[in-house]
Parts: sequence; structure tokens; C-alpha cells
Amino acid sequence: MTIYYERDGEGPDLVLVHGWGLHGGVWSEVSATLSGDFRVTTVDLPGHGRNRRPPYDFTLDTLADAVCEAAPAPAVWVGWSLGGLVALTAAMRQPQNVARLVLVNATPRFTQAPGWDCAAAPAALRQFAQDLEQDYSAALARFLSLQFGDSERERDVLRRLRADLLHHGGPEVAALRAGLRILEETDLRAALPAIRAPALVVHGGRDRLVPPQAAEFLAAQLPRARLAVVAGAGHAPFLSHPEAFRHELGRFLNERI
Repeated sequence: MTIYYERDGEGPDLVLVHGWGLHGGVWSEVSATLSGDFRVTTVDLPGHGRNRRPPYDFTLDTLADAVCEAAPAPAVWVGWSLGGLVALTAAMRQPQNVARLVLVNATPRFTQAPGWDCAAAPAALRQFAQDLEQDYSAALARFLSLQFGDSERERDVLRRLRADLLHHGGPEVAALRAGLRILEETDLRAALPAIRAPALVVHGGRDRLVPPQAAEFLAAQLPRARLAVVAGAGHAPFLSHPEAFRHELGRFLNERI
């Protein structure tokens, strides 16, 4: 599997992994800030952005291995949402490649299960998959709208994100299907205590897709993690509250380990 990537800057290596339906361009402001101190690798997952090479029927294991192959090692991995699952899987499968983890609005399990209520109902994701088949553009637009609150700042970010989504052409439906399967079926809860990389769990306090309780669990189960909640932010705090996100990220990256 081939991963498209862009690389900028000089210094220690840092990898940025986007979420479902988006592409590496979502990190443009973060990358511009970090490239003064880091060599930043920004990836487009298969079927997203400029990565148009099949196969798109991917798994978390193949995604993590492909990003590991494309990215220098060891590196700091920053994963948002689905990208957080990819980063966690890389830390499990190739720990020598992952120096630190930054998990942005991530969760070890996106769907509800017995004893796990801080997630979406499985039926909601199945309905979303059905909507995707019937009206691709509307389903993507609805998904993006769920990531932000009602403040003017977040509405501005949503407008920009919708415009950027199609900058390199819309994501491939086959890749979106595969990504939804990952979100519906993955459960990494039991694997978390074995991940030894230092981790920062950054989460929006008003996330409507992944409740903050999931981030609390994630930070508690990872042996070397701490939690930073961005008050008032939704599912993408690096976009809606960039100053707060950069503060937490910079603090973590400058900590001695």
C-alpha cells in the first residue's frame, strides 16, 4: 500500500495523520507552525486527498505499516480521530518507530458496547454508511457539521473545512467504506496498557462525536499519558482553538522523557 506524503522543515521527525474523510491539508496551519523546529511529514491516507492509488480496502494494520514505511523513524506521531487509531496501532506494531504519541480527539473504541457508553451507537454508524451510499456529498457534509459547535468561530472553521475537503477531489467511496468499518469494529481498549510511548491526549471539551469520557479512559489506560481538555472545543480543537492546541502540543514536545 502506498502513502502519499509531504515533508517540510528540519529537526526531529513528526508525523501528522488526518481523520476520516479528510486529507493531510487539514494540518496545514499546524505543519506551518511546527516546521520551524521539526521535520514534518504530512500523509494522505489511501483514497484521500492526493493518494489515489488502490487498494482502498484497508485495515488498521496495513494503514499503520504503510505510514511507518513512508515516515522517518523514530518520530512523534500526531493522530486525529481515525488517525489516532492509526497512530495507536503503529505504536503497538512498530514501537521503535513511535517516539511519542499525540492523540487528538481519539478513542480506543468509537461505538458503544457493554460497559462502554462514551461512544456512538453502532446503528448510527451503520445509518451513516447507508447515507454514504445514497448521497455521498450530503453524508460528508453532515459528518463535518457534527465536528463543530454553534459559535461563530467554529462555523467559520466548518466553512473553510468544507471548501478544503474537495481541494484535491473528494475522497473515494471505497476508502470511506473501509474507514467506517474500522470505526465501527475496532476496539483497542485491552491493548492500551502495553503501549509504552509517552502520550498526550488532547480533546475538545464539547466533542459531539467522541465524548470526553473516552479521552479520560484513554489517558488513564496508557501508562505514560496525560490529558489536556480544550474547553469549548468540538471534535477538531487544532482548527477551532489553534492557540490552545499549540500551547498544549508545544508543552508536551518540550518535556523531557
